[in-house]
Amino acid sequence: MPPLPGGRKGSGCFRRGRCSVSRLNFAQGLGVARTLRCLHALKVGWKVCWAKAEEEEEQSRMAFLSHDISMLRLFETFLENTPQLTLLLYVILQTNKAEPSQGLGICTAFLCVAWSLLDYHQSLRSFLQDKYELSLGSSVVYFLWNFFLICPRILAVALFALLWPYGVAVHFPLVWLAMFLWVSLQGTDFMESPGPEQLYRAMVAVILYFSWFNVAPGRTLYRSIIYHGFILVDSTLLALSWLWGRSPSDEHSYLVPVVAAALPCYLLGLALRVAYYKWLHPNVQVQQEGGYDEVDANGRSNGLEFRSLSMPDLVNRRMQRLAQTQFPVSRPAEQRFLNGATATESAV
Repeated sequence: MPPLPGGRKGSGCFRRGRCSVSRLNFAQGLGVARTLRCLHALKVGWKVCWAKAEEEEEQSRMAFLSHDISMLRLFETFLENTPQLTLLLYVILQTNKAEPSQGLGICTAFLCVAWSLLDYHQSLRSFLQDKYELSLGSSVVYFLWNFFLICPRILAVALFALLWPYGVAVHFPLVWLAMFLWVSLQGTDFMESPGPEQLYRAMVAVILYFSWFNVAPGRTLYRSIIYHGFILVDSTLLALSWLWGRSPSDEHSYLVPVVAAALPCYLLGLALRVAYYKWLHPNVQVQQEGGYDEVDANGRSNGLEFRSLSMPDLVNRRMQRLAQTQFPVSRPAEQRFLNGATATESAV
């Protein structure tokens, strides 16, 4: 992940950030980089609340850290928390026993997975102008459609593991490999060198095992249909395998109605996603203002405009690139982005 913001050589921001970068790189090797980033973000946030001088600079540093933490939280959710949630659900179904605290923990974990996706999306939206900010209604719909899509997927994997625990050890690598190849074919450029880029694609493939994650510019409609069609068929086969393999006297018969409700739940999530992109996505506002959806048009002239950046050397470039992948960018905004990136590279 990107280090803490530096700045132009000789600037106060660069001098104050050098030790933080060294500590952060060391902490990342120990696996506690996100914790250190959160603590540093709290420190910078406190300074933003009380600082009189250099307020704009501190606010830029705070925005950088919040974008960085959002991306790390998303990776942590799908690389650690979601597999643990699936395992916990499997253990509870296997033992057929659950404490109230475990039930509460599972419900909270499902909510946290959907919340991490919403937080990531809000972080990407922060690069857009204020008029495209995510409203309360849009946030609720975005949260719900992710929640309704993720729950059936995790349930299907846990049920499959209930009868064939070692089958998951075969199923996950095969699906992960398919997702990794799919991401590689899309030609991502998140990192600066090929090695870290392959690691990034591997992590994205894990996310795609559970949830949709857009990583490349271009027309997203067909890719989304292919992905959700694949996941729907795969999850259905996993659930049918459990229904076919369980004995009639199985003590888990109470799960049959739950499995039957999983498909309508997934379809409801897809319907909410369609409703979000049809009425609540910022592209809709651009079209209403006379613009055009550049993501689905392969490079038309109009689109969403990013914020004007007064301090381009304190911008999370990778998150901004992902924001440009997620949202259409107008030509003037794209040119400002490229000019800012060139100025940053020349100053480092």
